[in-house]
Amino acid sequence: MAKTVLITGASAGIGYSAAELLLARGYKVYAGARRVERMAPLAALGARTFALDVTDEASVKAAVELVLRDAGRLDALVNNAGYGAHGTAEEVPLAEARRQFDVNLFGPARLTQLLLPHMRAAGGGTIINISSIAGKLGMPTGGWYHASKHALEAWSDALRLETAQFGIRVVLVEPGPIKTEWDDTALVNLRKYSGSGPYAPMVGRIIEKFRAGYRGGAPGPQAVAQVILKALEARSPAARYAVPFKAAAMLLVKRLTPDALYDWVIRTALKA
Repeated sequence: MAKTVLITGASAGIGYSAAELLLARGYKVYAGARRVERMAPLAALGARTFALDVTDEASVKAAVELVLRDAGRLDALVNNAGYGAHGTAEEVPLAEARRQFDVNLFGPARLTQLLLPHMRAAGGGTIINISSIAGKLGMPTGGWYHASKHALEAWSDALRLETAQFGIRVVLVEPGPIKTEWDDTALVNLRKYSGSGPYAPMVGRIIEKFRAGYRGGAPGPQAVAQVILKALEARSPAARYAVPFKAAAMLLVKRLTPDALYDWVIRTALKA
């Protein structure tokens, strides 16, 4: 029997690539996103696509009911939906900061809460939470995004320990810069909230480096999709996977670098 997987944020980027790869590998894919029309090619490949807003309780419940009614079970959940509301900690409105947490943390958490009883009843399952190296690294103008991913990391660690007794595996995937639409959204918000005012000179330099990092030698979302497949098919998956190798290297350097030295490097890199 084909394994059944639900992927959120499947209209573009990592979610779309993961759905495409898993369909090719014989998985039964349920793909949810707000932009349903963007998932038409996935539907043509055999995915069941539907509208899903992870911040809307009715939408989340409807998605769970659809999957369980149609498939009868769920083997894996890929919590991929997320975005970056960049801007300085001072200037991003708290309403936007709360929405950042709603999408990046509370949405995945609510979907997971609704599906865990069914995974327990089935004797197991896999939950893959798409985090970011931003959950481990602090960078200027990314404070609220970093905070939401750091929270997702901590929550996932607790969830992994709680659910292991039921045969449920919880995995974090931590991408570094990947060529997707993600940085476009982040930069729109960055310019909106901090493109003028006291932080504007620093923001201008950050935008230049942002573009270089995401549009230069960064791999495409297929690299992350491959890691998601690896985690799903591993007999004993790791607790977390950083992708690509450069991301893993960055995390290692951060762990070994004193905070004062790390701060100096970042400040120096952002000097005019």
